[in-house]
Amino acid sequence: MRIGVPKEIKKLEYRVGMTPDSVLELTRLGHEVIVETGAGAGIDMTDEQYVEAGAEIGDTDAAWAADMIVKVKEPQPAECERLRADQTLFTYLHLAADKPQAEALARSGALCIAYETVTGATGGLPLLRPMSEVAGRMSVQVGAWCLEKAQGGRGTLLGGVPGVSSGEVVILGGGVSGFNAAQMAVGLHADVTLFDVSINRLEELDELFKNRLQTVYATRGAITEAIRTADLVIGAVLVPGAAAPKLVTRDMLSLMKPGAVLVDIAIDQGGCFETSKPTSHDDPIYTVDGIVHYCVANMPGAVPRTSTFALNNRTLPHIVNLAEHGPREALRRDVHLRNGLNVADGHITCEPVATSLDMAYKPADSVL
Repeated sequence: MRIGVPKEIKKLEYRVGMTPDSVLELTRLGHEVIVETGAGAGIDMTDEQYVEAGAEIGDTDAAWAADMIVKVKEPQPAECERLRADQTLFTYLHLAADKPQAEALARSGALCIAYETVTGATGGLPLLRPMSEVAGRMSVQVGAWCLEKAQGGRGTLLGGVPGVSSGEVVILGGGVSGFNAAQMAVGLHADVTLFDVSINRLEELDELFKNRLQTVYATRGAITEAIRTADLVIGAVLVPGAAAPKLVTRDMLSLMKPGAVLVDIAIDQGGCFETSKPTSHDDPIYTVDGIVHYCVANMPGAVPRTSTFALNNRTLPHIVNLAEHGPREALRRDVHLRNGLNVADGHITCEPVATSLDMAYKPADSVL
């Protein structure tokens, strides 16, 4: 199989679909890998290192002419136009909040497999997990920065100092992102409260963190009360494949302290704050009703080296599977990979995506 690794063109996106080590695994099995020139520059990987791994270096057209395209971020409109019906796209898609992209991918006729809905044999979303870990840890880091007065924040140090109380952090969601955000916030000695709708998960987190944070069952009333005194609110709610629920409304902002901060990890799925809108790393924040919002849609792109290697650790076995067996046979054999198929032969094959976008749904089994 010919596998293409194009350079990411989303604004300030420095990650790359495959590292030289991943390329070597494919070329050793007899597959051809075409890497767009400069694709690895953002993680300090040179064209020469890819060549040493057995890759061919080509231009944009060469990378996109391959049988399977391996990327990181969702294809931009110009990239969607490059896709053909005989190709497979393997990347993050986040279609539930992006109907134009879903329609463009359907028009292409290609097989489009989304990292974020591939499931694991023991549960969970293993290809989303590494980026959720990165985004969760970054959320506290960027939230602390946003709280600085120069960014419009309250001027509060999350960890406080002797004689001055710590900042209050509210985390909405106890999944992978929320757990990692909690680890960082607790490590900074902030006053942390975490919300989730799963009592079992709250019990697990309570045991893990002992008395270092508060766990609360997530109701609208409880969240409303918590944000009144919060300095930093982190939205880390995920509904696999579907749009994120809006847990903080515009009206609720008036209850918050001036200069408090909202960090929306779920912005790729539409965001879990009503006032969220995607931002970029070069212009990451904006203010609504005195509340600072950080809603960068590709947070892990700010630490591309860590993110790329963490992602490749998870995606490589699936890339090998797709290459060795062919995409359709690999999808038929592996129900977990098949759960990642979002678009195929012009149809939406992920039911939560179809529901969120009000588009027709066709089960993956029937398409394959």
